[in-house]
Amino acid sequence: MEFDLYIAQPERVTQALPAIFVAHAWDGLNAPIEKIARQVAQLGYVAVAVDVYGQGMRGNPMGDNSRLMNPLLEDRGILRNRLRAGYAAIGEIETVDATRMGAIGYCFGGSCVLDLARSVPKHLKGVVSFHGGLTGGELKDTKPIEASILIEHGWDDPLVPPDDYLAFAREMDERQADWQAHIHGGAVHAFTFEGANMPEKGLQYHEAAARRAWQSMRNFFADVF
Repeated sequence: MEFDLYIAQPERVTQALPAIFVAHAWDGLNAPIEKIARQVAQLGYVAVAVDVYGQGMRGNPMGDNSRLMNPLLEDRGILRNRLRAGYAAIGEIETVDATRMGAIGYCFGGSCVLDLARSVPKHLKGVVSFHGGLTGGELKDTKPIEASILIEHGWDDPLVPPDDYLAFAREMDERQADWQAHIHGGAVHAFTFEGANMPEKGLQYHEAAARRAWQSMRNFFADVF
């Protein structure tokens, strides 16, 4: 099975740059996540959107993509292998400083970057989860997490109940992680996506929360790199 990468980087690269692994939401590697990769590249990083579904397997940004996402959430071992393979591929890119790697993810992608951090890959310095799932699945690791972790979440997100926050905090502390969480009042799921407008499903864009979360991510990577 083959998988795609979408690479975005500054126009002129005169030296190897830190890389940001960009993990897609449940609709796969498509135009919205490619746009985010380009925005990250404008910050001075090599941004690489990593496909975990496989070539040609794409969902609908406004549709139900459970058929693509659920099999990987049900077998986190397979998901981890794909994430690790994508991470290794990024390190082989000529313009990437493979000793300074980060990751961001949205919704399902937020769960992905946390799973990547849980697997403790070499040189992963920090990950940011935007309105992603927090639970770790069936893989129970005990090795200390080396990457710093930033969580950006809407307090009213109906897909992530308060018990998940508490379980995540306990897990991070048990694994000696350097972690922080920013909880945005009045925000629900998918609050960073401008097209999200389904409040009846708990999906709604929140301009202030999206802006603050993006700035928080910028500050976070400036610190960890």
